Amino acid sequence: MSRHYFTLDVFTDKALSGNPLAVVLDSEGLDDEMMQKIAGEFNVSETVFVMPPVDSKNRAKVRIFTPGRELPFAGHPTIGTAVLLSHLDGLGEGAELVLEENVGLVPCVISGTSASFTIPKLPTRVEAELDIDIDLMAETLGLQTNDIGIEGHSYAPCHAGVPFPTLPIASLKALQSIKLNAPLLTQHNVPRGLEDEIFVYSKETFAADADYQVRMFAPAMGIPEDPATGSAVAGFAGQIMACDKPSDGHHVFIIDQGIEMGRPSRIELGMTVENGKLLNATISGGAVIVSEGQLHI
Repeated sequence: MSRHYFTLDVFTDKALSGNPLAVVLDSEGLDDEMMQKIAGEFNVSETVFVMPPVDSKNRAKVRIFTPGRELPFAGHPTIGTAVLLSHLDGLGEGAELVLEENVGLVPCVISGTSASFTIPKLPTRVEAELDIDIDLMAETLGLQTNDIGIEGHSYAPCHAGVPFPTLPIASLKALQSIKLNAPLLTQHNVPRGLEDEIFVYSKETFAADADYQVRMFAPAMGIPEDPATGSAVAGFAGQIMACDKPSDGHHVFIIDQGIEMGRPSRIELGMTVENGKLLNATISGGAVIVSEGQLHI
C-alpha cells in the first residue's frame, strides 16, 4: 500500500532549522509495531500518524512516536500537523481545527504558516523536596557544581502531558558547554519514569528578545538531544509560575532552543494568570514543509 507523507521543520520559519517532523497520512491499518518501525525509519524526534477522527467534528486522530516509544502528546508534532493539515485543506487565517491526541482534544488556531494550541493539561510541578545530589548532577552534565542553579529557582519535575525533570543553569556559557553522560542519569533519585531525560534552562540568552535559552536530552526516547520541545515548554509553565511568579494578566515568554545543534528554534509560551494562578497556557510556533513522498508499506 502507498501512504503519502510529508516532512516539516517546526518552531521555525526557515527550512533546515527548527525541529524536523515526519507526518504520515493514510495511516489506517498500521498497528503499533509498524508505526514504531516507521518512526525508527524516519529517525527524527517525532513521527505523526494521521487517521480519521473518532468524532467527525474534529479534523483528525493522531498518534505520535519518537524513535523509541509512543507519546501521549507533544508540541512540535501538534504545531506541524496543524499547519500541514490546514495547508492541505486550504484553510485561511484564523481557522481552527481540533486534533485528537492520546492526552485528549487539542484545539489549534492557524495563522499563515504558524499555529498555536492551548495545552491540553495544565502543568503540575513536584513541590516536595527531592534528595538531588548536585555534585552528581553536575558530573552528569559535564559541568561544575556552581554552574547549576538560578536564584529563586530549583530543580523540579514538571508535567503537562509528558513529564520532564527541569533544572536551572546559572549561565549561557554553562548551558552551551553541557556534555551529557547519559548512563549517569539513571543514578539520580528522581520519580520513576524520569531517569533518562532532562530539560535545562538559563535566563541568559543568545537573542536579546528571548526570555529563556533551553536544551532537552532524552536518550531513552531515542532523542540524544531535541532541537525544540513543546511538551517540555508546556510543563515549564509550571516552573515559571512557581519560581518567577508572573503577575495577573496575559504574558508571552520567548523560549529559544537548538542553537547548539545548528537547528535554531523558537517557541512562544503564552500564559494567562488570574488571582495568582495559571488559568491557561498556549504554545505557538511556525512550520515549513520540506519534503513529501510515498511510503510503500
